[in-house]
Amino acid sequence: MGEGKRGVHGRFADNAVMTTAFFVTGTDTGAGKTFTSTVLLHALRQRGLRAVGMKPVASGSEETPEGLRNEDALALQAASDPRPDYALVNPWALREPTAPEIAARLDGVEVTLPPIEAAFAQLEAQADVVLVEGVGGFLAPVNAVIDQCDLPRALGLPVLVVVGLKLGCINHARMTVEAVQSRGFRVLGWIASDVETTMLFPDDYFEALKAALPVPCFGRLPHAPGVDPASLTAHLALPEGFPQPS
Repeated sequence: MGEGKRGVHGRFADNAVMTTAFFVTGTDTGAGKTFTSTVLLHALRQRGLRAVGMKPVASGSEETPEGLRNEDALALQAASDPRPDYALVNPWALREPTAPEIAARLDGVEVTLPPIEAAFAQLEAQADVVLVEGVGGFLAPVNAVIDQCDLPRALGLPVLVVVGLKLGCINHARMTVEAVQSRGFRVLGWIASDVETTMLFPDDYFEALKAALPVPCFGRLPHAPGVDPASLTAHLALPEGFPQPS
């Protein structure tokens, strides 16, 4: 892609064709990051953009004839157009469905950044937008020296926060946004995800979150397991040109 110009708000190729990218984090595990990411990919594709997803590190992978495959990474791959090779979507597939730091140790591997950076470079050469989904929360450790927040820093990405609507989500959301901003990242905005059908007063929580968070809300996704994510894009209100680099 040449030397180009790189910053935390986007990337520009030498031929002035813009490739934007952003990192999706969640308020905690189970916040709805992958489901939200697949809807986002379809929303971007509906705008005529070539949009691809990436999950650099994924724990909870199954052995297949093609190698280890993770359900979340496969969902991102399926929602992408063009559809990238799995090895680019998920450079580090770990077997056990547990914290990546533990899963990697059980697999006898050490997660490092160079394979992630190389895969990302290939993806951005193929697409107009690259969505990079994290694992766990923003400060979850990957190993003894790498935390989740080191991934968007290495790739030069702004951050979008997915808030799982559940008891405690207001505190988790405020802490997540504060953690992201205090480390020098730009927060593009946040999206609510209805992850608990039994939650009391979810509408009130959603309104409280809108009042509490100092960044734009891009919508709220319903709890819809098994539903085609392409049919849910109307629940998002993305700004024109999203994700807009500076």
